[in-house]
Amino acid sequence: MTVHLARFKRTAVLGLAAAAALIGPAAVCAPADAGSTPEAICGSGYHEIDQHNLNNVVTFYLMYNGSTDCQVAWKTANVGIPTEVATIIERQSDHHHVADDGKYSYYAGPVKIYAPGTCIDWGGSAGSYGYWESGWSHCR
Repeated sequence: MTVHLARFKRTAVLGLAAAAALIGPAAVCAPADAGSTPEAICGSGYHEIDQHNLNNVVTFYLMYNGSTDCQVAWKTANVGIPTEVATIIERQSDHHHVADDGKYSYYAGPVKIYAPGTCIDWGGSAGSYGYWESGWSHCR
């Protein structure tokens, strides 16, 4: 996924710059309420199977409901302030990916992918703090 993620990251940054130039400030997602969790954002039946913290700025949570993987990029720094956050998940069998990126105050996602009989690669970025990806994992 390195090629795909690098292209995604470059495209996301260029897309954000173009959108800001055309329409002004980027949209901000609605605030998560006090009871929100990454599992709740994915929906009923999802439970956490993995997570990765990127430089104490964002934590990527991977959830699963028995058939579909779901990822949320949960901000752990600059919470409440719109900053660039991106999340992406890719299926190895056909390299189909689902992504969400923008300036968010609380989290990016959820992104979901159905991946039976194959592996997934998941991760994302947090503006200038860098990006992370898992490599092919969670093979079923």
